[in-house]
Amino acid sequence: MPEKEITPAEEFERQRVPDSALKGPGKFWGMYAGEHTAGTEFMIGPLFLAAGASIQDLLLGLLLGNLLAVLTWRFLVTPIAMRKRLTLYYQLERIAGGGAVKLYNFVNGVLFCFLAGAMITVSATAVGVPFGVGFDVPEPVFGLGGAGFTVTVLIVGSIIAVIAARGYESVARVANIAAPWMIVVFAACGLVAYTQMRSGNFTWDDAIAFIQEKNGAQQFGFWQIVVFAWLCNGAMHFGMADLSIFRFARDKSSGWAPAIGMFLGHYVAWICAALLLAAMIRVDPAATLNSEDKVIANPGMLAWQAIGWAGIVCVIIAGWTTANPTIYRAGLAFQGLFPRSKRVAMTLLAGLVATVAGAFPNLSGKLLDFVGTYGTVLGPMGAVIFVDFWLMKRFGLREEYARATKSSFHMAVLLAWLLPVAVGLYLIFAVGIFAAYLVVPCWIACGVLYLGLSKLTQKAA
Repeated sequence: MPEKEITPAEEFERQRVPDSALKGPGKFWGMYAGEHTAGTEFMIGPLFLAAGASIQDLLLGLLLGNLLAVLTWRFLVTPIAMRKRLTLYYQLERIAGGGAVKLYNFVNGVLFCFLAGAMITVSATAVGVPFGVGFDVPEPVFGLGGAGFTVTVLIVGSIIAVIAARGYESVARVANIAAPWMIVVFAACGLVAYTQMRSGNFTWDDAIAFIQEKNGAQQFGFWQIVVFAWLCNGAMHFGMADLSIFRFARDKSSGWAPAIGMFLGHYVAWICAALLLAAMIRVDPAATLNSEDKVIANPGMLAWQAIGWAGIVCVIIAGWTTANPTIYRAGLAFQGLFPRSKRVAMTLLAGLVATVAGAFPNLSGKLLDFVGTYGTVLGPMGAVIFVDFWLMKRFGLREEYARATKSSFHMAVLLAWLLPVAVGLYLIFAVGIFAAYLVVPCWIACGVLYLGLSKLTQKAA
């Protein structure tokens, strides 16, 4: 039976997805391939190299970390998504009440916009190459990258936002068309880069030495790689953001779809992107330096020097297919702030915020830190959903408490989320702990607090 087309008015933001709108596994494999074989891989891969990760640690660490990520999606997110078939935001509203969840929706939407902004930045670097638009990363986090680059970001971001506003069907369709080709191009980039390195007996360690001479010494070990690969998408799986995606799943096999993104995107693409920077250092080291004589990764230029126009087009589309679902999620978060608003309008608002964020190139240069931080902030709320779904009835407590009591504000949820996050942010910014290390501890603490506070508040009520 053919799948029903979902129009922008039929995204089921505040109701269960009906059986007639469910989708087969192919939609999810294509979307995850497109989302995670992404423009940001051209940024993250070189960051591993710049941070001093050895090639052995990278190969083995990414293998283990990505496997853990796939298992988390499959066994943590998919069962709840298929039973409830609700967006993350509406499900939280039923648990916490509309008032308590507004703060979370705002933080969630803004952080997703900043992540999408980094993807828009990457696409803009590729658009700029044939037009001679320069890419420089200013020292200030919120420093603009030049007038020409800013205009390019505005154009690219506007197009991406319009596609995302058309709904999940359009997001999945773009990813399905682009993903197979992008994977081949990423692999071609890696092979060309490796050949360029070997032709001069240039090694991975030689590239690290060059970068650290310019940028300063850093070290990124095996367990940091494992934890980063596992939890860089912590908001999507531990944080349950992908309930909004898997609510459309017809069968559980769709829950394995993130594997294609993790192993072809976050494994092959990261390594290939790192090789691109190493090869450029071998071929033209001066081209990797910015105006302050620091090594930077210009995704568009890296792909151009490896395979020409195919690389340029790949970087553009890779940023596009990743920003699309991220802006889609952010639009749903903003709609949670204003339940009577139209999803299309909120998605366009998210696209505007993401586009503005994309105009600041330094944000994309801090992705190793940013994705761990946003996982620490957003991930713990997923523990509330996990506990509410699996444990509340077992402890004699009401699930979906706000809906059952018609409450607009369930304080137990807000406290259980904010207390671990506050401690986590202190450890990140004041103590200097690697952000991704804190995702799981904060998630567990939030779940325990929510269960304990629920026992107190529900009994008192």
